[in-house]
Amino acid sequence: MISTSARLLCLLSFGLAGSAFAQSPSNPPPPTPASTGAAMPYLQIAGESDVYEVTSSQIAVQRSQNPRVRAFASMLIDHHTKTTNVTLTQAKAAGLVPPPAVLGQGTRAQIDQLYAASPADFDRIYIAQQIPAHEQALAVQTAYAQTGDKAPLRTAATGAIPIIKQHLEHARSLKSGL
Repeated sequence: MISTSARLLCLLSFGLAGSAFAQSPSNPPPPTPASTGAAMPYLQIAGESDVYEVTSSQIAVQRSQNPRVRAFASMLIDHHTKTTNVTLTQAKAAGLVPPPAVLGQGTRAQIDQLYAASPADFDRIYIAQQIPAHEQALAVQTAYAQTGDKAPLRTAATGAIPIIKQHLEHARSLKSGL
């Protein structure tokens, strides 16, 4: 039988993959399952989210022709690098060694989609990916902040929430201007 933590990780990975191929960027992401509150699955999911945000945004800095999209991507690189560092510091304070942050199948597919996008479609695809990715990241951080089993990581999750909300609002604003 698959553990709750494994199911959470699989569902979030598949949810991220599905959002990359949605025909309409306004479609809401698949529902995020309730957090188990366990530190290690949280660290793995949060790590993958930050790696995706940084990687996708590095591509956007290189490929976007829109200065507003490039500025947004640069901000994401800076902020998600900081949230990663805070989370790693707090994991250490909690006596944990986080698993290496890697892209799962779904987030790798999103990165591949960015590389394959035509210049005319790049910004639309990038921003369309950012909205559900940030909605899901917000759900994960909020759930862990409320029910997480390690106080230092709850602090990191709580600190990430306003940053992710800012990113989500900014992405939605960009989407309406594209």
